[in-house]
Amino acid sequence: MATTTGNPEPALAPFTADDYRARMARAAASAAGEGLAGVLVAPGPDLTYLTGYRPSADTERLTLLVLAAGQDPVLVVPALEAGDAERAPGAPVLTLRDWTDGKDPYALTAPLLDPAGRFGVSDNAWAMHLLAFQRALPGTSYVALTEALPMLRAVKDARELARAEAAGAAADAAYGDILGVRFAGRGETEVAADLAALLLRHGHSQVDFTVVGSGPNGANPHHEAGTRVIERGDMVVLDFGGLKHGYGSDTTRTVHVGEPTAEERAVHDLVREAQQAGFEAVRPGVACQEVDRAARAVIDAAGYGPYFIHRTGHGIGVTTHEPPYMIEGEERPMVPGMCFSIEPGVYLPGRFGVRIEDIVTVTEDGGRRFNNTSREMALVE
Repeated sequence: MATTTGNPEPALAPFTADDYRARMARAAASAAGEGLAGVLVAPGPDLTYLTGYRPSADTERLTLLVLAAGQDPVLVVPALEAGDAERAPGAPVLTLRDWTDGKDPYALTAPLLDPAGRFGVSDNAWAMHLLAFQRALPGTSYVALTEALPMLRAVKDARELARAEAAGAAADAAYGDILGVRFAGRGETEVAADLAALLLRHGHSQVDFTVVGSGPNGANPHHEAGTRVIERGDMVVLDFGGLKHGYGSDTTRTVHVGEPTAEERAVHDLVREAQQAGFEAVRPGVACQEVDRAARAVIDAAGYGPYFIHRTGHGIGVTTHEPPYMIEGEERPMVPGMCFSIEPGVYLPGRFGVRIEDIVTVTEDGGRRFNNTSREMALVE
């Protein structure tokens, strides 16, 4: 499988302890501004974002970051994992408290919490831990972080944007290479495996998804590559991404095996026009829903509105899907540094689907794409 080559990628400056200090302070201040006593963060993307520490989210042992305005951040960890926590880049600005098996971690942690406070809790916190705190501190109450602080990770700084841009460029390079791969006569899973290998070859540390929806399977937006053999005359939706430098990529292009019909080309052109309209709606201060409205208006006007069956976009960062969402009813204004997808689609059941997706960041006067491959229909063999 041939691959593109280019100049070596410039090194990216690592996040520092001061970066993590600022993130934790901002989270604590934002929580206070929402009337919360603090934030409780379990292993997962929020903990990695706030501290640089990435323990397993599968462990049943309590690991918890406690943030509250006016007090130093504290990370409670099992003793057998304390050494790993101490090596995290944010550890120098944290107080670490470890606990050993056989001891009560909730008794250790409870004094850090306002016994009558309402706390934001990371969405992936284990229920058994939260219930234990409710028993230990019956006067407390809790709300999910995506509800309480949905914009916690939404606005990226310059170094985050550099990582997101590098992830987008790597996904673009993978797409450029996949166009040279044979499609006809091969299974969807084979092409999906090629995409995964290309993402890794272009620097991704993790592949999250490789959607290959051929022919009628393309009418399912989240079709998982299956055993269907791709045929000449198929439209093929390629949606793929993962993590590079800890930040997500996600792009979609729809290709055709051989010459398309006039209708297939017209639908593809329509989706391309809708995607461009969504991009042109990106401006600071404008509500997120306007991106959805702009893209959807194009498809509605052409009579294909019932076949555009999902939101126009989602935020992206240390996870592939996160706030903000480009959907009707999201009145939160766009802010420079936000990153999100613009991915309208048309899905004709039993026939074919078309989706075109770029990751975009809001700039001071509009938007900038992180995906820059051609949005014209590519013909493959």
